[in-house]
Amino acid sequence: MNAQTASEVKIGDEDRLRADVYNFLGLLLARPADQILLDQCSDLSGDESELGQAMNGLARVAKVSKVKGVESEFNALFIGLGRGELLPYASFYITGFLNEKPLAALRSDMAAMGIRRSETVYEPEDNIASLMEMMGALIVGRFGEPRPVEVQREFFNKHIGPWAGHFFTDLEGAKNSVFYGSVGQVGRLFMEIEREAFRMSAR
Repeated sequence: MNAQTASEVKIGDEDRLRADVYNFLGLLLARPADQILLDQCSDLSGDESELGQAMNGLARVAKVSKVKGVESEFNALFIGLGRGELLPYASFYITGFLNEKPLAALRSDMAAMGIRRSETVYEPEDNIASLMEMMGALIVGRFGEPRPVEVQREFFNKHIGPWAGHFFTDLEGAKNSVFYGSVGQVGRLFMEIEREAFRMSAR
């Protein structure tokens, strides 16, 4: 995604942490993890919460993972011969087909917010990695000003909430998942936290 001028607005620590998790998930799901990213995963240290323990689990798996094995796992999950085990797109999870109304709705909202697909990205914009990246960017203002919680909530409820939790659950339990099974657990728990936080903020 192409970012506009970074905002000078002060971002709270909690929101910055949320954006970091979204960005990290996006990075992990955009392409096979290289050694640098595996090392970053290995350095994760979580608290006693469920999400913190899942982060610790991801760190443990990353420490024993090899780049070549992770690449093979990624290919089996998302690329495969013809198609991977999982199709990480909103349109598929919501309608059962690719390139459907959820993608058109996302493109419309992206245009309204000044977000456009990078020229080096060829996948449909409703893939899970891009949506994680977009959500992180909205929080910290990489596409202009940081967006208020109302805008974040609307984007989440429209484009992420209806399906991302299901995707991460599928990733966690996929037959080809080892390293990415731990990524799936972190994603599933984080989506649950975000969904509940947005529900509470709407009161």
